[in-house]
Amino acid sequence: MTQSDELLEHVRDRYAAAAKAVGSGSGASCCGPTDALASISDRDESDIFGAGRYTAEQTGDLPAEAVLASLGCGNPLAVAELREGERVLDLGSGGGIDVLLSARRVGDAGFAYGLDMTDEMLELARANAIKAGATNVEFLKGQIEQIPLPDASIDVVISNCVINLSTDKPAVLAEMFRVLTPAGRIGISDVVAEDHLSPAERAERGSYVSCIAGALSESEYLAGLAAVGFADAEVVFTHEAAPGMHAAVIRATKPEGATAPPATTWTAPLAVAAVGESSCCSSGDQSSCCAPSAKAECCGGHAHVSGSCGCR
Repeated sequence: MTQSDELLEHVRDRYAAAAKAVGSGSGASCCGPTDALASISDRDESDIFGAGRYTAEQTGDLPAEAVLASLGCGNPLAVAELREGERVLDLGSGGGIDVLLSARRVGDAGFAYGLDMTDEMLELARANAIKAGATNVEFLKGQIEQIPLPDASIDVVISNCVINLSTDKPAVLAEMFRVLTPAGRIGISDVVAEDHLSPAERAERGSYVSCIAGALSESEYLAGLAAVGFADAEVVFTHEAAPGMHAAVIRATKPEGATAPPATTWTAPLAVAAVGESSCCSSGDQSSCCAPSAKAECCGGHAHVSGSCGCR
């Protein structure tokens, strides 16, 4: 298994566990805190990630599970300027909060798609859509590097702290460009590093799955967007996620008359990540990790205090 494959499985397992934590409705425990953010973080990061990035007015009538499943670092709807009748795609849609908010904004004449690779998150999101009574939504299974939608079928692409988790960021940027209509736009929230930080220094500030080690720098993001054909790109820092790293808003537009993304040789820097240093139990092992007494047997040298996910 390559490092990219290992990272992908690690991300999938962690977010599957987060979905199960919300879906279980259980209180805080070693494997099942009700808040998804608590299930993938050792410390209180609610001022950086999660439902705190939304206003009570925005989330007040959403299903509680959609709000609790929020793991993003921003509120892409605050910058996407969605309009009535538009078609929106949320990359890495998780429990569905941004899809449901988008569906409300674009109205019955519009449509909101969510794309996620995790079965558990898709199940949770679809249940949340039913609870919300949203009929202009669809949650698709797939990877953001290979979006299962036709060319030029989307007006706006949003995403909330997901692109940093991809192990093939050039493919993600090219796919966003492909599915957008000419004059379509992106409004993304993501973690972005200051330009002076090397990939190794980013990894020192946090793990890959916590949205830190895999983050692009500001100049890398802008170069990647330009390389696939986007225009008017900008990266605006909003709040600190780690020293020298920030939650940010990323905007760009697909030019009028553009079709397929141009051929590009741009490559993202290789993220530095040691998966085994911060890995949880696999999703199949989670059930036997919930009791603290079972942790040493299940997790070996990676046993961790209760209050976070399975094994660390």
